[in-house]
Amino acid sequence: MAGQIPDLHATVRAGTGKGAARQARREGFVPGVVYGGGQDPLPINVKFNELLKRLRAGRFMSTLFNLKVEGHDDVRVICRNVQRDVVKDLPTHIDLMRLHRNSRINLFIPVEFVGEDVSVGLKRGGVLTVVRPEVELMVTAGDIPEKLVVDVSEHDVGDVIHMSEITLPEGTRPVITDRDFVIANISAPSGLRSADNEDEAEGEAEESSEE
Repeated sequence: MAGQIPDLHATVRAGTGKGAARQARREGFVPGVVYGGGQDPLPINVKFNELLKRLRAGRFMSTLFNLKVEGHDDVRVICRNVQRDVVKDLPTHIDLMRLHRNSRINLFIPVEFVGEDVSVGLKRGGVLTVVRPEVELMVTAGDIPEKLVVDVSEHDVGDVIHMSEITLPEGTRPVITDRDFVIANISAPSGLRSADNEDEAEGEAEESSEE
């Protein structure tokens, strides 16, 4: 289960329609609506600055939020649409969807690497190169993994770590299923690569002289 689902604060928007939405924007809010979950749609306002900050941080459309609205129970939501001003590209309206515990959604889950202090390859001077610090998974809203763990303790220089090496919670799968994509690799240290290149060059020179 995810350790910390970020809060998204909102207030109930008084009135609906274009007039109420324009008033909200004048007061520094972005109007929105919360729908789904077997309940009536709820018109809300989100502070413009808070929303803009989250949008600029990235992954807003694939992040699960704990929506807090005064006078209402907290509910898990995911954003399904952000309308933007066609000129300024700033948010003008958002649509949030309520989620049940068994709802299926796509989320980016961070990858944590363990065993680096005892890794065979890293002890030999290898370098851990992370290709995917997070992976997009299809998950159940009530059973979201906090992170994916990769143990590199037995990996040596030259090893490539693929998605298939990660054990996923039951009912969870990668969004990309048509290939076993790379998560990370342990590359040779630059000194070793330089030595190998020199050996190759010397070998080629010897072959040329023999000819």
